[in-house]
Amino acid sequence: MSTFGVKYAVMRYPSLFCSLLICLLLSMGCKDKQVNHSDVSTTPTQSTEVSQSSTKKETKKILCFGNSLTAGYGLDEPDSWPTLLQERIDSLSLPYTVINAGLSGETSAGGLSRIDWVLREPIDIFFLELGANDMLRGLNATKTEENLDSIILRVHEKNPDIPIVLAGMLAPPNMGKEYQNIFNAAYPNLAKKHKAELIPFFLDKVAGVKELNISDGLHPNEAGSKIILETVWKSMQNLLASD
Repeated sequence: MSTFGVKYAVMRYPSLFCSLLICLLLSMGCKDKQVNHSDVSTTPTQSTEVSQSSTKKETKKILCFGNSLTAGYGLDEPDSWPTLLQERIDSLSLPYTVINAGLSGETSAGGLSRIDWVLREPIDIFFLELGANDMLRGLNATKTEENLDSIILRVHEKNPDIPIVLAGMLAPPNMGKEYQNIFNAAYPNLAKKHKAELIPFFLDKVAGVKELNISDGLHPNEAGSKIILETVWKSMQNLLASD
């Protein structure tokens, strides 16, 4: 395993957001009972290389850059969606290694501050999943878009032709209409600007569903992680080549 690997809307989902809103309000109002759960987790998680199973000399790298939703907070490592993605890739004998660069508690600003570090080695596909913690903290939505834009620009400086998958998030109604409009539009705007593959809502079919999340109501459990894998796979499979 390399040093790089080791160290590293709302209208369309009304019922989903009602449940998510309840989870958010509980998490924000019960700080003593849910320490570190008001964000999408704040427990540091090192970036890890998901698998060493691929032995091909020309194995390409998929970098999954995100927060605890990517790091797999509350899950055993084999149940995180990046690990499940690696298993899917291996089952199809595709020449890719998945790098899990998820860091719990990460904001878009935090991601921008560490992106140069994780880009020290070449990557072939970049998966960006950040912004949920910005939204939960009520951080400036315009600044979130600017940070994500800067992250993508840094990636393109290293490799102008690299495929990018952008995991979109959506703000719930309690954030206010103006915030919703700015935050929710950020991901489609960036996907169009950078010609990235957009996942409209990363937690589609998972957010707010009690049976698909751990006890904090914010992080997918094993079953929820499997649904996220399918969401990711739909956006990524066409980018994978069996050369």
